[in-house]
Amino acid sequence: MALIVNGEFIDDAEIRAEAAAMRPRHEQLIEMDPVERAIQLREWAKENLIERVLLRQAAEQDLQPIPAEQIEHIVAQMRQEAAGQPGCLNVIDDETLRRDIESRLRMERLLARIWSHVKAPKAQELISYYKKHREQFWVEEMVHAAHIVKNVDETHPQDEALEVLRTAEAELQSGKAFAEVADRYSDCPGNGGDLGWFPRGQMVEEFDNVVFHLQPGQVSPIFRTPFGFHIAQLIERRPAGILSFEEARPQIESLLLEERRQQALEAFVDQLRAKATVEEVKSHRSV
Repeated sequence: MALIVNGEFIDDAEIRAEAAAMRPRHEQLIEMDPVERAIQLREWAKENLIERVLLRQAAEQDLQPIPAEQIEHIVAQMRQEAAGQPGCLNVIDDETLRRDIESRLRMERLLARIWSHVKAPKAQELISYYKKHREQFWVEEMVHAAHIVKNVDETHPQDEALEVLRTAEAELQSGKAFAEVADRYSDCPGNGGDLGWFPRGQMVEEFDNVVFHLQPGQVSPIFRTPFGFHIAQLIERRPAGILSFEEARPQIESLLLEERRQQALEAFVDQLRAKATVEEVKSHRSV
């Protein structure tokens, strides 16, 4: 069976594809009889597609034009990014691409309008959420580090890479700033080699084994990983534990704001659904 939403046809194949896309996540979260699962996935897929169509129809009812120069700028940017790369974008003609971009921009404008009345959570709401969900803000041990790296591969011999790092190491031992030396010698220049904060397991094991044993301010000797040779500096260490309220505050603000936006969107879709005409028809029917 297929659907007709305010006169717009949704083929059964689209419903099956939506259900298939939802299945992996559904199987991870819910234990269910296979037949019951298939029925539930199909119903959820139908609702997803109905809501998606209703939102797009609502976005298209806004007759205010999208500036042509904005669309052309995005088309040119996408074409440039896709140049020389395989992919479906290279076989889409410009007119189809313009229509897709215009539709996306209209949807973004509709969402901005729906969310324009959503208020940011107040400080007391943030504090209350933190007190009730402190365990949610547990973090593993984290380190803030920087490094100098010389890659070793088919075009970068090991001896040459090691020689460059020995020169960098000598400059560090003479008192030059780590960031300055990193920007001059590293294969990843810029920002002084700063890697930001990361937990164990985010980097390769050989890198973790060195960095997590350094003390703040300490610089490692030259060491090897599968990528090449490195010198690392530990900038700061944060032990495992629960983030303070101030550390968790941006995350809580984002979470509560997103919840309010989702509620506003659901309320808007409910209004559209209440006024919509939705029919279930045989899949071979077209309109």
